[in-house]
Amino acid sequence: MIALSATAGPKRPATRGLSTAARALGAAGALWVATGACCARADEASSVPEAATLRLLRSVVVPASDPAGGDAAAAKYRLPLELAVIAGSGWSADDVLAAAQQASRLLAQCGVGIGPLRLSEFDGPARYRNLCTLVSRELARRANLGRPALFFVADTRHRPAFDAEAIGRANSRTRPEMADTVWITAGTRDLAIVIAHELVHVLADSGEHSDEPGNLMREDTAPENARLTPDQCRALVTKAQANGLLERAP
Repeated sequence: MIALSATAGPKRPATRGLSTAARALGAAGALWVATGACCARADEASSVPEAATLRLLRSVVVPASDPAGGDAAAAKYRLPLELAVIAGSGWSADDVLAAAQQASRLLAQCGVGIGPLRLSEFDGPARYRNLCTLVSRELARRANLGRPALFFVADTRHRPAFDAEAIGRANSRTRPEMADTVWITAGTRDLAIVIAHELVHVLADSGEHSDEPGNLMREDTAPENARLTPDQCRALVTKAQANGLLERAP
């Protein structure tokens, strides 16, 4: 259900727009390449004065907590995470925060705790509400968030259309502003699972999927697919630390 835009692999085509379909995660290797230019014209992206294009409505910080409900220090690694909700995109800030906290329980298999979480709500031109490489590069630059960052938007202009796309280092050479980000469209199901799945793609900087039953990195994101193997955890932690995305817990 995600697509590493150049994204990670077969994902579910978006359940709106051209496709009513399901959640098949796109082909891993194929999608971990850059998606072509999509929507807005270059003149549209530059026609609004920069000062008027994006406005921060509010920013909320939630401290790190142990996903098991105990001491936050129980996690070996800490993943600070930015969440960006675009006004008018159909997302509830409360739902986004709750799903990110639930995703922390899945990454806890690797000794990773998510937090602190910072949720920022932005208002701006309607073009920012849809994922499109040209415009989303602009949004990512102007939002100026830390990494990793998750952007919650209304829809996607990419074709094929996927519910979510993850962009790591390996598939962001032509769009460096979007490196280490995840873009999730409204209506995405099993949001906590999707967040965790996409974060693994970004942290491991890989579009690889698993055929193992019940594995979080299966192409189909679903509640019953929630496990990570020791090898997956080692790869995730090693790459994420090398890329400066993961901190050792104090």
